[in-house]
Amino acid sequence: MSTVLSALRYSAEHEWIDGASPARVGISQVAADALGDVVYVDLPEAGSTVTAGETCGEIESTKSVSELFTPVTGTVVEVNDQVVDNPALVNEDPYGAGWLFTVEVSEEGPLLSAAEYAEANGGELA
Repeated sequence: MSTVLSALRYSAEHEWIDGASPARVGISQVAADALGDVVYVDLPEAGSTVTAGETCGEIESTKSVSELFTPVTGTVVEVNDQVVDNPALVNEDPYGAGWLFTVEVSEEGPLLSAAEYAEANGGELA
């Protein structure tokens, strides 16, 4: 069963966000497991503005291409170049080295607690 970290909050579209400033964004292990082997990520550029609930990139796996949504509104501060160079990090460590980008948050979109996300998506709280 996929792990859902209790310290994070989640969007209905499977992105997670931490409470830091700027906030770090990634996809949940539930999503990474469902995607299969991630082979490509298209992330927003540093300095670009993202809007909560809107598409900001793509994640491509051997199974499919999925849109990436941002859970918050704000300015992208940093993109994880390591995950761009090695997309498998999303599968190997979705809550650590596989983070995607950071955002200086001006507004949050609708977010779920870890317990709510786990209940809705079958993950196991950790």
